[in-house]
Amino acid sequence: MPPAEQTEVGLGPQAPAGVQGAEPPGLKPEQIEAGRVLFAQACNFFYAAQSIDQMPEPLGPEIAFAGRSNVGKSSLVNALTGQKALARASNQPGRTKQLNFFNLGDRLILVDMPGYGYAQAAKEVKRDWQGLMFGYLRGRPDLRRVVLLLDSRIEVKASDHAAMELLDRAAVTYQLVLTKADGIKPPALAKKLIEVERLAKKHPAAYPEVVATSSETGMGIDVLRAQLAMLS
Repeated sequence: MPPAEQTEVGLGPQAPAGVQGAEPPGLKPEQIEAGRVLFAQACNFFYAAQSIDQMPEPLGPEIAFAGRSNVGKSSLVNALTGQKALARASNQPGRTKQLNFFNLGDRLILVDMPGYGYAQAAKEVKRDWQGLMFGYLRGRPDLRRVVLLLDSRIEVKASDHAAMELLDRAAVTYQLVLTKADGIKPPALAKKLIEVERLAKKHPAAYPEVVATSSETGMGIDVLRAQLAMLS
């Protein structure tokens, strides 16, 4: 888990020099601390749903995590909660077709959504997400935000654009979060952040601020925790 103390609010001590735009303006030390405290609480799996009629009763504010199957979704959820194996990556990416629900300290419900595959085309994303995924997004009253993950090392795929379009249609606020930011040099990461921030501004349901994260170094984890804690 990233250190709780730091000399200034930002991406934390692991942030590469020269990277700008990953931290939203006005984020205060007490908000960073509130995020740390929340995500230090016990987090446990409690439900899996494979169809709309299997959905659990709402227990509180929900944050859903979505992205391509190899984007590092399970690693990010584990890094946020400080657990090594809370969310498990499938050995066959794109095969998991259920929603997994985790209770974080009885204050926030984390929902792990199925990945949309290594090489799925945009039309396949739409097909897969029209059922369970779209039904969940449209009909879940306690859903506060979807965290849509993008691999910082590669271009935004057609399947990612398709997922954003579906989220726009569902009228659910979503936030773009870059993963694997330790695998790209600081100037390229800074450029990627600007590119994705511009992309977010083109989508009506997209949250305007983008966070660059690394599950390996802890970069951006404190910032994302703080942002999500404000929704609890």
